[in-house]
Amino acid sequence: MGKEEKEKSIMEYETVALDDEAGAVVIIDQTLLPTKTELVKLKTAQEIWDAIYLLKVRGAPAIGVAAAFGIYVLACQTDTEDYDTFYKEFSKQRDYLNTARPTAVNLSWALNRMDRVCRENSGLTVGQLKQRLKEEAVAIKEEDIWVCRQIGEHGLGLVKPGDGILTHCNAGQLAACKYGTATAPIYLGQERGYGFRVFADETRPLLQGARLTAYELFSSGVDVTLICDNMSAAVMKNGWVQAVFVGCDRVAANGDTANKIGTSVVAAVARQYRIPFYVCAPTSTIDLASKTGDDICIEQRPAEEVTQMWYKNRMAPEGVKVYNPAFDVTDHELITAIVTEYGVAKAPYEESLQEIFRRRPER
Repeated sequence: MGKEEKEKSIMEYETVALDDEAGAVVIIDQTLLPTKTELVKLKTAQEIWDAIYLLKVRGAPAIGVAAAFGIYVLACQTDTEDYDTFYKEFSKQRDYLNTARPTAVNLSWALNRMDRVCRENSGLTVGQLKQRLKEEAVAIKEEDIWVCRQIGEHGLGLVKPGDGILTHCNAGQLAACKYGTATAPIYLGQERGYGFRVFADETRPLLQGARLTAYELFSSGVDVTLICDNMSAAVMKNGWVQAVFVGCDRVAANGDTANKIGTSVVAAVARQYRIPFYVCAPTSTIDLASKTGDDICIEQRPAEEVTQMWYKNRMAPEGVKVYNPAFDVTDHELITAIVTEYGVAKAPYEESLQEIFRRRPER
């Protein structure tokens, strides 16, 4: 990188972009943040899959955008004019990418949207079909920016100037294309002089709260304080937190939500101190086919993330058993409201989420 690029704020980079000329998806390698900002070009199915699985690109909205751009880039590499041959290869690549992160519904949602473009335009030439795939991928990214802005507007109506807000993991701009989901009310409040005081959980074991949320909020001038995960009860008991905003990777029909491991603990503590707990969820993360949180597949991550990552020396005995789920499910009874781009859903969620979908135009 040149000197000029190094001096850019992290907020000036695009989380996910398309370099059509190079035939690549361009991402910020988030595993290197905050000490190093490196843009990576992904051209092969293996590179795209690895980037999603290894959390180089992460966050439900950003994963969806990366998947859409990724399947388009791979489709452009299929050299045939026969639709059936093209679609067979497209389906193979779609299914492969879809295995990278099983819990984040945006991955399959975006790939299914791109698949629908293929199926509904079988009468076009392959060249025209590739152009339609590009247009759909760009639309997914543009919609993400609009969705996050709307979530911010709805979320901002739930808090007041000067409030203390706690968030867990990273549901910020680095997890989306702009604004983020859980941080969208914070960024809009910052623009309007609300003066929020934000507490960011570090989020073990991958430290997304420390490396990403604290980094981007601090870079934006937000009053942010980093805390360890086990300090949330202390700051709540002190009266420093008036609301909790978190993102999520999947919402079940009954309002149960899957988010980064530790979220359910924050929700339980918030209930203890009577602090509202808000889940910010684009409708693309709502999975009405999952009746409850028990239907959500929880990704298991490598043991080394707990025993070795971030440490100069191994911090656990060799051979010790490790349980490392990437997500946990927060029971709907602990959730005050689910904030979407089409409004705020409250219990009973089976009814309110259906109402949210009725407001959403068909795509």
